[in-house]
Amino acid sequence: MKRLSIAFLFLAATCIFAACNNRDENGSTDTSNTNASHSVTDSTRGDKPANTSSMVNNTLPNKASMDFVTKAASGGMLEVQLGQLAQQNSKSHRVKDFGNMMVTDHSKANDELKSLAASNNITVSPTLLPDHQKHLDMMSKMKGAGFDKHYMDMMVSDHKEDIDEFKKEANNSNNDAFKSFASKTLPTLQKHLDSAQAIHSKM
Repeated sequence: MKRLSIAFLFLAATCIFAACNNRDENGSTDTSNTNASHSVTDSTRGDKPANTSSMVNNTLPNKASMDFVTKAASGGMLEVQLGQLAQQNSKSHRVKDFGNMMVTDHSKANDELKSLAASNNITVSPTLLPDHQKHLDMMSKMKGAGFDKHYMDMMVSDHKEDIDEFKKEANNSNNDAFKSFASKTLPTLQKHLDSAQAIHSKM
C-alpha cells in the first residue's frame, strides 16, 4: 500500500512538472506572437511619418516657373506661326526651310510643355501674349527680302533670349518636370540660334 502511494505521488509530481513546462513554452510562444503582431501593426498603421521622397519630385512650381511656362508657351506658339508665315512670305529658300524647322521643332516642344503644365495644374492660354501678337501682326504685313531680313533678325535675338530663359529654368527651377524640360530643350534652341546666325550672316 505504501509503495502504491509513493508511486502515485511520483506520477502526480511528474505530471505537474510537465504541465509547468508546457505552460512556459506556450507562454513564450504567445509572447513572441504578440510581439510579432505588434511589430507588423506598428509598421503599417501610420504611427511613423510617411515617406515623402516621391513628393519631392512633384514639387509644385513656384512663381518663377509658372512665369517661365507662360512665356515659353506663348513664345513657342509665336515661333510656329512665324515659321508658317515664313513659308508663305519669304523670298529665300533657306529662310523657308528654317521656318519649316521652327514649325516642326516648336510644335513638338509646345505639346510637351502643355502636357507638363496640365499635370501641374497650370492653364496655358491658347492665345499669344500681347508683345508676341504685336510681332506677328507686324510680320504678317511683310513680304520678300524685307520679310526675310526682319524675320532672321528677330530669330537671332529671340533665340538668344530664349536660351537665357531656359538656362535659368534648367538651373533654378524648384520643379523637376520643368527643369528637365528646359534642360532637354536647350540643345534644340542652340541649334536654331546657330542656323539663324548662319543665314543672317549671308544677308
